[in-house]
Amino acid sequence: MGRVIAEISMSADGIVAGPDTSSEHRLGKDGDLLHEWLFEGTDAEREVGAKLFDGAGAFVVGRSMFDVGVDPWGDDGTFKKPVFVVTNRPHEPVVKGPTTFTFVTGGPEAALQQAKAAAGAENVVLMGGGTTLRQFLRAGLVDELRLHVVPLLFGAGVRLFDAEVSEHVRLERTAVRETPNATHLTFRVLN
Repeated sequence: MGRVIAEISMSADGIVAGPDTSSEHRLGKDGDLLHEWLFEGTDAEREVGAKLFDGAGAFVVGRSMFDVGVDPWGDDGTFKKPVFVVTNRPHEPVVKGPTTFTFVTGGPEAALQQAKAAAGAENVVLMGGGTTLRQFLRAGLVDELRLHVVPLLFGAGVRLFDAEVSEHVRLERTAVRETPNATHLTFRVLN
């Protein structure tokens, strides 16, 4: 059985999306700064980015992430694996090339159950956004947390940890990789 891995980029002050998220600013105003390491970084950063999908058999995203990402992800849907969208608004599946987006209204546990079934022995990767990752952490559904910390104080926007997660989420750091435009931290979630 694969692991459940939460993966997200954030600023040093914990912002995962800039303010005023819209179709014009899909990651919020100036939110693309959080992902420059991935798209405009060095060879070392491209190597880290290439591993985002390694071992993934399925993905989970929140509805807001789907809504702002589906057009930029292009005709193939980017993921090339099943994607389960956590939402409270029912929607028919969306197929973009090899990527099928399935909308799950039963909450994080239901989305994860379907994603695990689709992934088989491979990992399920939670790609965001911040609200969705918090829900999964709060429910104790994450095995590994990967934070890509960009050396930037954003000041305003969507904070990854702006709401209660649970009493405590204990983490064990298992890897750190420094690249010129981000520090990549990997934690095993202990509880």
